[in-house]
Amino acid sequence: MKKFDLNVEKVLEDWEIYHAIREVIANALDEQALTNTSEVQIFSENNKWHIRDFGRGLKYEHLTQNECEEKLKNPEKVIGKFGVGLKDAFATFDRKRIKILIKSRYGDITLDKSSKADFDEIITLHAVISEPSEPGMTGTDFIIEGINNRDIELAKSFFLKFSNEMLLEETQYGSVLENRQPVSRIYINGLKVAEEENFLFSYNITSITTQIKKALNRERTNVGRGAYTDRVKSILLKCTDKKVAEYLVDDLKKFESGDLHDELKWTDISAHACKILNSYEKTIFLTPRELLNKHSVIEDSKKEGYKINIIPDNVKSKIKGQTDIKGNKIRDIEEYTREYNESFQFKFIDEDSLSSSERKIFSKKYEIINLIGGKPKSVKEILISETMRKDIINDEEVEGLWEEKNNRIIIKRDQLRNINSFAGTLLHEIAHASSGAGDHSREFESELTQYIGLLCNNIFK
Repeated sequence: MKKFDLNVEKVLEDWEIYHAIREVIANALDEQALTNTSEVQIFSENNKWHIRDFGRGLKYEHLTQNECEEKLKNPEKVIGKFGVGLKDAFATFDRKRIKILIKSRYGDITLDKSSKADFDEIITLHAVISEPSEPGMTGTDFIIEGINNRDIELAKSFFLKFSNEMLLEETQYGSVLENRQPVSRIYINGLKVAEEENFLFSYNITSITTQIKKALNRERTNVGRGAYTDRVKSILLKCTDKKVAEYLVDDLKKFESGDLHDELKWTDISAHACKILNSYEKTIFLTPRELLNKHSVIEDSKKEGYKINIIPDNVKSKIKGQTDIKGNKIRDIEEYTREYNESFQFKFIDEDSLSSSERKIFSKKYEIINLIGGKPKSVKEILISETMRKDIINDEEVEGLWEEKNNRIIIKRDQLRNINSFAGTLLHEIAHASSGAGDHSREFESELTQYIGLLCNNIFK
């Protein structure tokens, strides 16, 4: 039998029994991960709880280390800090008068209080190592006496492995988990380190940053949000799963009521969710104002099978002109209208099919054009259509249209109801053709003003 001083410099007075059990479970799970051995067993037998792994077996020398070098080299696999966590657990068990026995093929370990070397008056916690009672055993059996089911369940509640949280998507930085609890949980390599009251998801961070390492205090609880926010964002920005996007976009609808979960307050995350969703389904992203003012376009889009998703203005600005994760353009109201216009089929009316009154008005087109100096060379055709494209501004069919790529003016049939409507629309579109500019531009307004002047000149000369 031999003893050695565990050198626990400061006992963690806030730790309860379940915190100590947590460390034992963490180290058993780490050994399983590092050795790729059988599942850890946690069971009760003869009023004693066993935490059993099937790894290489614990040596007392492990307890002399501040941190295990093997674990430091494999941060993505492990949870515990071998040596540090177990010694804190031992001190807590001793303080709570809990008996422990650690069995491996290298020996049996128990706890005792003894004088510190060269300081007889100082009593410290020691590990007592005896010959192995089961020299042929595989792994380590940590036997705890004096605890109850609640202690075990509280300890297990720190681990993703024993939770009922469902994996939604896994990325290179960690996993997004469906939150089924009153609060969300932040795990690091499967160990809970924080809780969030207003997160939509829970997260398991597997790629650990320097900032996170610094924040992982000795107790490894209540890690501040500032330590893991960037990693949570990185996880979400790497997501491509439709289910994750649906959760995010559905939550985004709550922005007007102020009930958004915190992830959706990060504009980059909201925009990324729109990109994912756009790649999977026929959807249009609208702001609340557009929802109120674009009834006709919305109804048309619904008939075509599009789903309407409401987003705030700042997210609209972020996704405008962007492509989704598959390279398709994100469909906001402008993009939908552009696609609609490009695929729109005019219902052209032959002049012979017009009524006599309509033909009479339509026949005046060149007389009207000659009043402003004649038809621009760019205009090859002037056509009449029963149907017209929608105007994105006022959400109504336009009365006339200059199609530059086809060098033609198209006028809606109902403008032939009287000469005033037809002449006004015709001159409006010719001004677009000759100026090469759109509505509300200085060039277009200048051209239209010039036409008014020419008309007056011809009337009063």
